Amino acid sequence: MNVPFEGKRVLVTGAGLGIGRAVALRLSKFGANVIAVSLPDKSFDTLSKEDPKIEIVKLDLADWNATKDALQSVTPVDHLVSNAGILITRAFLDVLAKDVDASFSVNFKAAINVSQIVAKDLIARGKAGSIVNVSSRLSRVAAHDQTAYCCTKAAVDQLTRVMALELGPHNIRVNAVNPGLVMTDCNRQAYSDPEKSAALKSKIPLGRFAEVDEVVDAIIYLLSDRSSMINGVTLPVDEGSLAT
Repeated sequence: MNVPFEGKRVLVTGAGLGIGRAVALRLSKFGANVIAVSLPDKSFDTLSKEDPKIEIVKLDLADWNATKDALQSVTPVDHLVSNAGILITRAFLDVLAKDVDASFSVNFKAAINVSQIVAKDLIARGKAGSIVNVSSRLSRVAAHDQTAYCCTKAAVDQLTRVMALELGPHNIRVNAVNPGLVMTDCNRQAYSDPEKSAALKSKIPLGRFAEVDEVVDAIIYLLSDRSSMINGVTLPVDEGSLAT
């Protein structure tokens, strides 16, 4: 899907790996001026080598004030893909306070903080824009050992609806995508064993896991003017698994 973003400045968080990285590269290919945000690591360094046009911001989004200082300096921004997230796996009875704090700081609070920066800039300039939050299928169903993650993604879904309600009058649309198991490099390795993946695939009507580009397609569509009357939606990209 080729959607023009020429002249648009798009901020993408969690752009070092996986879905966020693929979104940043696709948007740049479609003509956007991309500002990519992620923790400083070598995977993020390779992004600038792969596409030198992408502006790199190395930042710990869990730090509320540092995030404000860093990202206010990259405005104006027309669109936002709020993708940054962490996953801490631990059985419910073993969940620690620090697990909850870390998960909500990155997966939920950072989405609020970055969205405020982008939305306030758009409102001050009197410009329309769009925001896409990357949530998860696990906002709607429970999963073993993922208490904090499931709860943060449920919070992101509700945040999406509240933002759509309050920012809609300013012509700022807010939607979310809710991927199932996506074949990022990490997941492809983790589920390379056919026996391990067969049990999961048996619950998927389409019989396979989503590829990264298939999730990116949904994000690009919701971000673009082609979805100009879609607002407050949480869109599953889950191979139909929620239907089972």
